[in-house]
Amino acid sequence: MRKWKLLFAVLACLTLNAAARADEEKIAIDKLPAKVLAAVKEKFKDAELVSASKEKEDDKTLFEVQIKVKGQTIEVTLTEDGKITEIEKEITAKDLPKAVMEAIDAKYPKAKFKKVEEVTKGEKVAYEVLIDTADKKTLEIKYDADGKVLEMEDKTGKDDENDKKEEKKKDK
Repeated sequence: MRKWKLLFAVLACLTLNAAARADEEKIAIDKLPAKVLAAVKEKFKDAELVSASKEKEDDKTLFEVQIKVKGQTIEVTLTEDGKITEIEKEITAKDLPKAVMEAIDAKYPKAKFKKVEEVTKGEKVAYEVLIDTADKKTLEIKYDADGKVLEMEDKTGKDDENDKKEEKKKDK
């Protein structure tokens, strides 16, 4: 009987995980709601619309629109009515606040940067870095502007894009 319960629990977890990943679907930019398009175009006047996706989260439909502005990649997350909930801007390590760079250099002196983003949620700005450390670990770390670690995840050997999407779902 215990084996059946365990098997059922494992299958339930696998099914829920697959369902969570299936919630996000790519959509054509011309299929975005007018309010979503208008909000992106108003906030980022010189934006080139690159791609879009739609996902359900806590019974809310969210749209993620990837744009390019002067060569910079930006992901904008919006509600159906065009309210911007999050902006992720790809930046370079030299664009990080001094306190964040000092925190990284102190803890991971020979780290190599794979990805650096400025994440704005409401009025709060954080910095997310994906680094390879000197001891061959891949870490995703989120810092506040003062260099305080907000979140950290070991991504060694993981598929970065899928993990990032799952992490975003947890954040929202």
